[in-house]
Amino acid sequence: MRRRRRGSALLYGALFAAGLYFLTPLYVMLVASFKSLQEVRTSSIISLPEVWTIEPWIKAWSSACSGLECDGIRPYFIATFEIAVPAVLLAVLLGALNGYVMAKWRSRSADVIFLLLLIGSFVPLQLYLIPLAVTLRELNAYGTTAGLVLIHTVYGIPLTTMLFRNFYVALPDELVRAAIMDGAGFFRIFFQVILPLSPAIIIVSVILVFSGIYNDFLFALTFGETGKRPIMAAVQNLVASSYGVKEHNVNIAAVMISALPTLLLFLIAGRFFVRGLTQGALKG
Repeated sequence: MRRRRRGSALLYGALFAAGLYFLTPLYVMLVASFKSLQEVRTSSIISLPEVWTIEPWIKAWSSACSGLECDGIRPYFIATFEIAVPAVLLAVLLGALNGYVMAKWRSRSADVIFLLLLIGSFVPLQLYLIPLAVTLRELNAYGTTAGLVLIHTVYGIPLTTMLFRNFYVALPDELVRAAIMDGAGFFRIFFQVILPLSPAIIIVSVILVFSGIYNDFLFALTFGETGKRPIMAAVQNLVASSYGVKEHNVNIAAVMISALPTLLLFLIAGRFFVRGLTQGALKG
């Protein structure tokens, strides 16, 4: 019993130390974002602000300079959602359809196609840059929002296909057979029978695909529209800007603002994420 208690104490102590290690940078950034520039320069990085101010957050949102443009990160924040929302919807819907077909309308080539999709999803992003550039140029979509939506949709489909296919494999085949006997067709079965059973795995797919798109830097920097690049490329330009005085508090506030959507998404849907991911893993 004593050994068990000692082991538990060591385990919780190690977890506490690990949590403290990872949360300390977040604490430093959070308090710095509420300090004036003068206080950031003169005070300890771990000390609380003497005078709390939200001015760095306001400036980061509306008037901070990224290169020669001083509109803050607001336009890039909006541009990111203009890309992420349609790309997430398309990737999840097409992935669900693919998973449905591979799980319930199986053919001899289904496993081969599924394997090719998985292999494609693990190819390093850098190898896609030249083929993507050529493809977007031919489609007249290079440097446009539509081009980035297309890229993220295509790159998200293998992941969502894998998730939905593993989830749907465990659903009873009798559901599909009964619907067919009632006269339902392919799409009616999908939208009225299969999809209503999928909220958990839909939430998992939305979180993973949205996080990947929102945190993307390579595609955003390479194929983003000038003046409307997604948030990560804009924040990097803001932090690396060599014009004027380095306002570290404003830069940190911009980073904190850029992290809020994914953080809030995980906080709100975290328990559904774990449940859906577990179901997909166990039932696959």
